[in-house]
Amino acid sequence: MANLKEVKERINSVVSTQQITKAMKMVSAAKLRRAQDKIIQMRPYSQKLTNILNNVSAASEGSADVVYAQKREVKKVLIIPVTSDKGLCGAFNTNIIKATNAAIKNQFVGKDITILPLGKKSNEYFLKAGHNVISDYFTIFQDLTFENVRKAAEFAMKSFVEGEYDQVYVVYNEFKNVATQIVRTEQFLPMAKEENTAEEKAADVDYILEPSRAYIIEELVPTSLKIQLYKAVLESNASEHGARMTAMDKATDNAGDLLKELRLMYNRSRQAAITNEILEIVAGANALG
Repeated sequence: MANLKEVKERINSVVSTQQITKAMKMVSAAKLRRAQDKIIQMRPYSQKLTNILNNVSAASEGSADVVYAQKREVKKVLIIPVTSDKGLCGAFNTNIIKATNAAIKNQFVGKDITILPLGKKSNEYFLKAGHNVISDYFTIFQDLTFENVRKAAEFAMKSFVEGEYDQVYVVYNEFKNVATQIVRTEQFLPMAKEENTAEEKAADVDYILEPSRAYIIEELVPTSLKIQLYKAVLESNASEHGARMTAMDKATDNAGDLLKELRLMYNRSRQAAITNEILEIVAGANALG
């Protein structure tokens, strides 16, 4: 039978852990609401900007003259995995790292791979794994603003235009709901034209463009790319808090189940100890008699 003191210490330890996980769940829930509001507001803007760009460029000669759409033989690839700075969020970071490794082994076999991590966890992992890592922007979640994301996007865009990389991919978690995050591996550069839905085509507008169509496309394309990366980062941020909230909720429930078992064990041990004491007293009384 387990020692009463040891069981009592384990109960106190689990109670303390349960209090911590419950507090972390509440903190994540508060952060999730703010992050969810941001991504819900960003999605329509990002989609509308993409639709406008598609509509404007549809009547032009195409995207061949856009530097960010130039396709060339793929030799060097830049991958941007978006993870969190902290753990305790279930498989959130692990899924991104697995998806990135899968892309390197399957999709980019024989290519020169460079990693541009956004988030401390991905930076630590890929440095330890021996990859060529650019660690200039991994602290982005310490101050998550469009300005900071813009710097990372401009670096990738400039490197692509200058021919340092032939393709740029982003790997991130898309926020669906609190319990579900979908891992996305999307081509960032060269940019690909997205097909509008039937409803969007029906709502196409014949824009009057000043000073020229070419100038508008030249201005819209970089903005659209920066917004695209910012949206991916916001998706990942909301997904992180959702994943941590779910993980801490499960941890709190598991701690509750463990407490029930430990308290049952404690009561059984205590009853066994009391029974032994009674038996000893009775045996002593009989001996004296």
